[in-house]
This record gives sequence, structure tokens and C-alpha cells, in this order.
Amino acid sequence: MQHGGDKVQPADILTLDDEVAAALSDGRPVVALESSIVAQGFPRPDNLALAREMTAVVRAGGAVPALTAVVDGDIRVGADDALLQRLAQENCRKLGARDLAAARRQGVLGATTVSATVRIAALAGIRVFATGGIGGVHRRMPGELAPLDVSADLAELARSPVCVISSGAKAILDLPATLETLETLGVPVLGFACEEFPAFFSATSGLSVTHRVDNTAEAAAIAQDHWRLAGQGLLLCQPPPEDAALPAAEVEGWVEQALRKAAAQGIQGTSVTPYLLAEIRQLSNGRTLTVNRALALSNAALGAALAGALAGHAN
Repeated sequence: MQHGGDKVQPADILTLDDEVAAALSDGRPVVALESSIVAQGFPRPDNLALAREMTAVVRAGGAVPALTAVVDGDIRVGADDALLQRLAQENCRKLGARDLAAARRQGVLGATTVSATVRIAALAGIRVFATGGIGGVHRRMPGELAPLDVSADLAELARSPVCVISSGAKAILDLPATLETLETLGVPVLGFACEEFPAFFSATSGLSVTHRVDNTAEAAAIAQDHWRLAGQGLLLCQPPPEDAALPAAEVEGWVEQALRKAAAQGIQGTSVTPYLLAEIRQLSNGRTLTVNRALALSNAALGAALAGALAGHAN
């Protein structure tokens, strides 16, 4: 068993790297990582460098990295450097949880988003997933009357027993509505040494987390009890590193500019998020990319620490 829960490892659906499989079998700490941050989140060649750094940080923390991806229809859990290079250099399809079955059957090369990685981690028996920022409830475009766009990340958190570590939700989102939705779905939002919900590029949002925790032992104990009480996903939030974080007001100004430009150009659907993030990167002269890298590495380190604490709590 992994971390006190029943482990489902369907050999006909997932292909676990030998190192990951051995660690799970032995009850050693494992941290899931998404591949979309490599394939779509950073420009080349920064994306490959970040992938290597994140896996190195997880290892330095005493855990085994388990980057997920779909490789020619094979749902992989764990990646060697050759696969990291392929994900960083080739054009990959961006995959949410709903896309996994089709991607497997159609033999695609796909990068997993938060929702897909949470699904895969849960199936593999991995209880910790470290990422940058989760999706959430999108803001309405200026003049837009259409129903709100809600990320699949939230629903997947509500159904999968995985603790997701992030620097809150992406700053382009409606953060109050995102927190309200997480509450409705029964997903605890824990602040790691913080009482405010981080706003991805910024440490502050003016919004409260559900509970503050001050160390990984406390977070692990809460996660274990949450799962024993039939709860599913948890969100453990860590602000971006202080020396990299940007002022919230400055970021908000960039977001508003990017939203107006997207509305004027008729950007819709799944194209909105990458468009907005690219616009904000340009408006910030690349400063948001620096923050994104720093928080991704910081969250990977916290993921390793939490996985270690959970392994120590395993029954």
C-alpha cells in the first residue's frame, strides 16, 4: 500500500518507470510532475532546463520524480532524460483528464495538464503532485455574457485522493470564484506557512486559505485524516519565493490589459489561457517567466518533503 490507501495500478493502462514502480512498492516517497509545463508552459530551450531542474530538486529532497505523459499512446509515469528532451522539443498535444483515453487509443504524443496528472497519479497510487498553479474559474471577458468557464482541474481534485502543491491558482483567473468552487467541491485549501491564498505570480491575493499549516508533518497528518474521512483531493498552497514574487497590483494591471486585448481579438475557449499568459509575459518583460520558474522549483522541493512526511505516516 502507498500512504495508507488502496493502490490501483492497472498494468494494461499505465506504464510505470522501473524506479517509480520500485519506490511505490517499497512505500518510498514519490512526487508526480506534469509535462504540460515542459511542452507548453515555457519557451525552448528553457523548458528542458526546467524539467531537468524540477526532477533534480525532487531527487535532492529524497523522493522519486514521476513525470507523466502520453507517449505514442503509452500513458507513462516516470520519464528519463530522453523522454524529457522529446517532450521539450517536439510538438505535443495538450491533454486534460478527459483526453487520456482517446490519446491512448490514437497513439499521440501528449503532455499532461494538472487534471490529467492528478488522474494518473491517483491511478498509480501517488499521493503528492507538485506544479506551478492550478486552473480555476475564468474571469469573464469584457462584455461577455456566456457561462463561466471552469477548469477541469477543480473537478479532478474533488474526485482524486491526491495532494496538489501549487502557488495558488493562475493570476488570470477569478480567484474568489475559484475558492468558492473548491469549497463547494469539498477540497481543503491549506496554506503552507501562509494565511492568504497565493496569486501565482504574487504572494498575496487578499483571500484566506481554509487552514494554515507550518510544516510538512502537519500537512501530512491532515491529508491522511482527510482521506480516512472519505475526502479526496487537497490543495497545499505555497507563495512564490519572496525574492521572485511580483506586486499583486502590478500583475493585476497586466491581466486587465491582456483581457481587453483578448476580447478585442475574439480569443475564446482553450486558447484564452495560453494567450493571456503570453501577453502578460510580454507586458512584464519576461518577469513572470522568472517567477514561474522559481515557484515551480520551490513547489517541487515542498512536494518531496511532503511525500517524505506521508511515507513516514504510512500504516
